[in-house]
Amino acid sequence: MTKITASDVAKLRRQTGAGMMDCKKALVESHGDFEMAVDVLRKKGQKVAAKRADRDASEGVVIAKNNSDNTKAILISLNCETDFVAKNDDFIKLAYKILDTALENDISSSEKMNELSLGDMTVSEKIIEQTGIIGEKIEVSCHIIEAKQVSSYIHAGNRLATIVGFSDSSEEQVTRDVAMQVAAMNPLAVDKNGISQEVIDRELEVAKDLAKQEGKPEEMLEKIALGRLNKFYKENTLLNQAFIKDGKKSVSQYLNDHKKDMTVLMFKRLGLGN
Repeated sequence: MTKITASDVAKLRRQTGAGMMDCKKALVESHGDFEMAVDVLRKKGQKVAAKRADRDASEGVVIAKNNSDNTKAILISLNCETDFVAKNDDFIKLAYKILDTALENDISSSEKMNELSLGDMTVSEKIIEQTGIIGEKIEVSCHIIEAKQVSSYIHAGNRLATIVGFSDSSEEQVTRDVAMQVAAMNPLAVDKNGISQEVIDRELEVAKDLAKQEGKPEEMLEKIALGRLNKFYKENTLLNQAFIKDGKKSVSQYLNDHKKDMTVLMFKRLGLGN
């Protein structure tokens, strides 16, 4: 029988992050072969992943970052089952490692992210390995925006993040303010053109019903509903929302104060539970 020393166990633990007992069992099963031991841990992760496939991974870490020239932003969501795991330093570090590696490799999709190398394994293999180590369902996804200028924002606690793409460049504080606006006000779209006809029809129908209940004349219902739809646009479309740092102007006006005709092209907001 191959003798497994404490230093062997510690070495495998440093290499994989697995628990001491799991590392010892893997080394025993692989007769002290480190590469085989890593495979044993990965297989354990696959088994755990299969067992927990129907679980809800609603906790986790949501973070975002720009590349060095602020033309590309990536938002990463690393999900798990419990808040206890989500707050673990190693789990948070893994999320940032995936995000940094994604930016360094200029990825274009979640599929490309999963193929990235994290040391001696890919991101997808690392997720399976961590599933076995932690014993919870773990999922990772990403969203990418490229534009003339981008900005990103992570809300305190790593549970909410935003990325925004702009038509032109401006001071970083200006674009960051808009990324914070997206986090705080949760707009449905950039402007009214981004609101689906289904939502518009529903808002008009609700507005007419309310006006009718208020006793408004039948011939006025359409006009009242359109007025309330415009209010809906102001509250739910980013460029028309009141700017959170100065309610006297809209986000569109705030951007134009700093650069004429500058606008938002797209955004992504992701929070745990939404």
